[in-house]
Amino acid sequence: MRRVLLIGCLVVAAGLLIVLNERRPDQAQEAFSEESTALVSVTLPSALSDQAQVGAKIFEAKCAACHGPNGQGQDGVAPPLIHKIYEPSHHGDESFQRAVALGVRQHHWPFGNMPKVEGLTRADVAMVVSYIREVQRENGIN
Repeated sequence: MRRVLLIGCLVVAAGLLIVLNERRPDQAQEAFSEESTALVSVTLPSALSDQAQVGAKIFEAKCAACHGPNGQGQDGVAPPLIHKIYEPSHHGDESFQRAVALGVRQHHWPFGNMPKVEGLTRADVAMVVSYIREVQRENGIN
């Protein structure tokens, strides 16, 4: 009886690990370069604030593998952040902070859950948000 219970627990744990690790950044980068296409066209501002310039570098290092260059999204991988759904009145800056710190369950798009992102401070995320907001404004998303 104990053996059956142990095997059952292991099967459930393995299934949970598979679900939680569905969207590893290394797989997303591979998918983008080989199979995925951008979901939106993004126009970059002619100049970025100092904070947004740092945010752009952090975004490229930590976010672009899934969300694509400049937040354009990737078909079958992750949504575009340069999109009306992510405008400040719908997804405030704190929602980005929480998504990075805690991960987020799928709710607007059919891409699965977003895992938390390791190695970023709140200040790092604030700079990324500055970058995203400036690019959004350039693309008519206020």
